[in-house]
Amino acid sequence: MQTFNSNVDSPSISATTGEVQTPSDVAIGEDFGLKIVSNSVSCRQLQLVEDKADIVQSNTSLPSLISRLPTEILSEIFLYCLPEDEDLVYTSKQAPMLLTKICRRWREIAVGLPRLWCSLKVEFWYPYWQMRASTHEHWQARALGYDSWLKRSGGRPLSLKLECGNDWSELQSLLQPYVQQVSSLSLGFITHEGPFMLEDFQSLKDLTIHTYIFDHYERAINPSLSKLPVNLRTINMKNVWFNHWQLDSFADSGWDRLTHLEISLAGRHSGARILSLCPNLSSLKMTGSFDLGQTAEPVTHTNLRSLHISWTEIRNLTGDPGPFQVMTLPSLRVLEASHRGPWPHEPFMEFLTRSKCTLERLVLDSEVWTTEEENAEYATLFPSFEKIDDPYAVFM
Repeated sequence: MQTFNSNVDSPSISATTGEVQTPSDVAIGEDFGLKIVSNSVSCRQLQLVEDKADIVQSNTSLPSLISRLPTEILSEIFLYCLPEDEDLVYTSKQAPMLLTKICRRWREIAVGLPRLWCSLKVEFWYPYWQMRASTHEHWQARALGYDSWLKRSGGRPLSLKLECGNDWSELQSLLQPYVQQVSSLSLGFITHEGPFMLEDFQSLKDLTIHTYIFDHYERAINPSLSKLPVNLRTINMKNVWFNHWQLDSFADSGWDRLTHLEISLAGRHSGARILSLCPNLSSLKMTGSFDLGQTAEPVTHTNLRSLHISWTEIRNLTGDPGPFQVMTLPSLRVLEASHRGPWPHEPFMEFLTRSKCTLERLVLDSEVWTTEEENAEYATLFPSFEKIDDPYAVFM
């Protein structure tokens, strides 16, 4: 039988020198190698600790630098934090509310900076009637936040956007202490409920009204326009339509003080009526829907300088004089027109002759049907004449 001898106590041969090594020599060598590895690990750990310290220092140095910035500079930085393309809403996820959540100093600066709090969007409606009670409680809590926001404006002019699907009384009650500050106001009507009374907003200069409903919105909107504030000069109502009977109801409502108006009109009479109703307009952006059978009384407006007009004739296949047959505008300088169908060249030229206006800019969209001869004539008369490709660009 073959036997095997243990080599535990046997001498070993060095791979590098070829000399015989005793077990004690081997142990010493292994200790030395472990010491080298241990030292290497220790050095690496030390390096990691130092790197971590550098990272921590770099991370703490930036806040330290920011904390040393003067209040005036931080205030300017805060103003640049306000969203440019979004409405300012009551939420901690966006400035200015977000700025009050960072640290005590930032909160003190933000709360004490009125310019951060001069704009606000408020939405108020009950999704379902059965939720009115719980939603009303939620509204009361939010109303306290809105009130705090508006107080921080420090009496500066306010720009507000309000959207309401219920009675406006809750919102009007919220705004009552601040009515003299509101200079710009946007009203979004989600239901027929209303009106929103404007008479008390004596500092209001710019009003925008839009509706999310298509039938009977005049129940809420028309009473809202029945008495305009004395300083209101601009109204924008792109998707709100009026006929001449409705316009007649505004005869003594302060519309004569308006200088800029955007409106949609039904009927040829309405186009003439709006010029009579607003004698001080310098700019009018008008969308109209006319019937070929309608006529209107001639009207002269001596102050209008800029007219953006888009109109459609119902049952128009052969051409129509459009609005130019009844208007005389001696101060007109800019005319931009959008119209799908034949362009009323002869009535337009008669209008220019009758008005004796010095037209500086004429723009027609691509859907206006004009001949090459007409285009050449306009280019000669008005060097700035343009025929644009985008039919919507005229009304941007």
